[in-house]
Amino acid sequence: MTDPIANEDRVTAAAIPMGLFVFLVLYGGLTVIAGVLAFKQVQLWPTELAVESGIFAFLGLVVISSSIAQLYGEKLARKLVWWGFLPLAVSALLIFLVLSLPPSPEMVEYRGGDLEAFNTVLAQTPRIMAAGPAAYIVSLLLNVWIFSRLRGSGEQNTIGLMVRGAIASALSQAIDSVIFVTLAFYGEFDITPLLIGQVIAKVTLSIVLVPFLITGGVALARWLDRRSF
Repeated sequence: MTDPIANEDRVTAAAIPMGLFVFLVLYGGLTVIAGVLAFKQVQLWPTELAVESGIFAFLGLVVISSSIAQLYGEKLARKLVWWGFLPLAVSALLIFLVLSLPPSPEMVEYRGGDLEAFNTVLAQTPRIMAAGPAAYIVSLLLNVWIFSRLRGSGEQNTIGLMVRGAIASALSQAIDSVIFVTLAFYGEFDITPLLIGQVIAKVTLSIVLVPFLITGGVALARWLDRRSF
């Protein structure tokens, strides 16, 4: 008699390529950590350009969605972007719950600085909380669309893959900056310097890093798909 549990395990393993499975896990984690990392701005040496650190996680989302579009299809990549709202929503609800709960007396007495830092990083304003998902969905769907349109009617070599990745990422990251900065800060101060700096920094990172990361991501997924785990 066939073991139904063992048979189900075999069907599940066969249905999802290992490269795709790994990318799905990484994608969910990156959507959550991007908002936390964004609290710190870093300088892009050797220039004086500054960028919020969440860009590094966000570039990971760009690389993963583009790699999935390349290997498993544009339709699946678009679905991944939409489902990326799920870990975002769950993490936001958990953060709201934890911030609403009273801290322990011991933490208030002995770790007041840690408590203040925790609240400062996680208690974002409603405008910023709304700006992040809006920029996320528009920019990543645009990235997948541009990347797929540039593919044309057939496969391309590694150079073509790198060029497509750089163009799609640079354009989508520029749009991401415009949406996020405008929604989050317009009317509070002159956003022009911040906006220009963010666009230049993100486009620079897209051109310098993304082509190599996408090439590596596609190669990694193909390698994982050939392995037996």
